[in-house]
Amino acid sequence: MKQSEILALLPECAKASAEAILASPAWAMPCRMGEATCTMRLDAERPADTLDLAIRLEGEDHILSLSDSEAFPELHSVWPVRSEMPEPILLALVEKDCGPLLQLIENAAHRQLSVQGLSKEPAGDDALAARIESAGRTLAVFKITTSASLVSALGVLRFIDPSHPAVRDTSLSAEVEYASFALSAGDVAALAVGDSLLLPEVGSIAPRVIVDGRFAMSEAGVAAWVDDGMLRVVRSEPVTVSVGELMDASDGGRAAEPPPAPEAALRLTRLGKTIATGRFGKLASQNAFIVDTVNS
Repeated sequence: MKQSEILALLPECAKASAEAILASPAWAMPCRMGEATCTMRLDAERPADTLDLAIRLEGEDHILSLSDSEAFPELHSVWPVRSEMPEPILLALVEKDCGPLLQLIENAAHRQLSVQGLSKEPAGDDALAARIESAGRTLAVFKITTSASLVSALGVLRFIDPSHPAVRDTSLSAEVEYASFALSAGDVAALAVGDSLLLPEVGSIAPRVIVDGRFAMSEAGVAAWVDDGMLRVVRSEPVTVSVGELMDASDGGRAAEPPPAPEAALRLTRLGKTIATGRFGKLASQNAFIVDTVNS
């Protein structure tokens, strides 16, 4: 299972709005600025000293506030005196130096960008504050006012970086599953304290970890999991698995869970309901679930 598929099934991602995705510290959009392969991130400090442009993304008016950058050499050289320059000359420098950045924004928004002129006001506090980085170096910092269409274009799940700690450190509840099998309704109804259910899987099939009721994690990797209604013997207490562990297991599996220790506390469940509690033991020489309590 790919990391992107795991992300798509995580509850906080599956139902996340575009606004919530953009607000995630893990948001990182791959892009290009000229010949440089870059990443756009929305973690920039809001620049105060900016060159403010009125731009249009097709039919939408926006303000783009650019910060000084050595990536724009001619504009950088006149930055301290830019307020004294005629607007046409300043805009010509923007078109020349900042063309790759403007193209990047156009590509990200999926809308044609045109510069209308200088803006009398900078992009406000509710604007997106972005930086473009490449090879560990920040190339540009800017603010841009938002709109529903821009948020929709940028707030997509594929721009969430699965390697970011905000994703990897998320904890999920999980169950260690030792066996799964079917019993008739009559046999289930007849279960009593002291009964034994044989567990031939234990010792021959590695246990699985069922994470968040959505993923089956094992030494073979990670697969989507849906409860099929079978009876399941699981460790009595749930365990915690991080999204990072889940991601790592998807890349190459994980060490097999050990079988239950003698007298280990277990539960017999079906469709999320505990039917009986018990312990791991032996019936003759066979591994078994020994019933200690039965839930009505």
